[in-house]
Amino acid sequence: MKYPFLYLLFMFSGVFGQAQNNDIVQPAFPALAEYPGIRDFTLSTEGDEAYFSIQSLHGELSLIASIRKLENDWTKPQIVSFSGKYHDLEPFLSPDNLRLYFASSRPKNNGKEEKKDYDIWYVERGSTEDVWSEPVNLGLPVNSNQNEFYPSVAANKNLYFTSDRPSSLGKDDIFVSLWNGKAYDEPKPLGESINSEGYEFNAYISPSESFLIFSGYNRSDGLGSGDLYISHRERNLSWRKAVNFGSVINSDKIDYCPFVDIKTKTLYFTSKRSSIKPGTVFNSTEGLLMELNKYDNGLSRLYKIGLETIIHVNE
Repeated sequence: MKYPFLYLLFMFSGVFGQAQNNDIVQPAFPALAEYPGIRDFTLSTEGDEAYFSIQSLHGELSLIASIRKLENDWTKPQIVSFSGKYHDLEPFLSPDNLRLYFASSRPKNNGKEEKKDYDIWYVERGSTEDVWSEPVNLGLPVNSNQNEFYPSVAANKNLYFTSDRPSSLGKDDIFVSLWNGKAYDEPKPLGESINSEGYEFNAYISPSESFLIFSGYNRSDGLGSGDLYISHRERNLSWRKAVNFGSVINSDKIDYCPFVDIKTKTLYFTSKRSSIKPGTVFNSTEGLLMELNKYDNGLSRLYKIGLETIIHVNE
């Protein structure tokens, strides 16, 4: 099989060149703006089923919801059958659409005592028309006594996730656990081309494992807060040094939770960007409310951008 590559184009001093006029960051699913916090988007391979986290403003509540496309229109969000009681977030659909991974602090055995750390769980189904199973804890060696977050699975079942376990290089690191055909091997942190002494988190792995997109927090080459970075895999299976997407995608606020729709070459991500300008003069509360309630107002929103004029994805 030909090894897939991600070729980076327009790369200058660690950032990408200017976007084309038809390739700018746009709101994704504007109807979801009625909720205060939307993040962690994942989409089926057919593009007709999506899952995401809905959170309260300060994160006290966090649950997973879904929408479906029926006759080119998306349904209203519905809380999924296995969520709504515990603190659940970061859903990820496997490439075959039959398993949904997520992070949760729910107790392992449905007991009364809450877990104090987050684990990776999953639900599964026999077909896309079937209901989801009861949640299953992924268990050792992936889960530990520390936190495991943001699962992302390649087509070969290799699992990438975030953890703050002692073997990490920094505060939070990105780990990979290889699927050996029967079980997951001991997780290992990705190298210094990805991880640092700071925070690296929310990694999306492409189905073929040809590229990885993740968030890095407050890095020296960052634009402010958290930025999205990209790395691609070499023939020797090592990772090329991660590159900041630059101002084409990143803002001066936190940009995180990436997901790529391979079929349409679209990058979805979460951002708390804001276009509200300090010092703006208002003459009415109506105008003020319009400004406060617009999409890019600093709340957690979903955004999207086409990647083809910035990078070439060959999956």
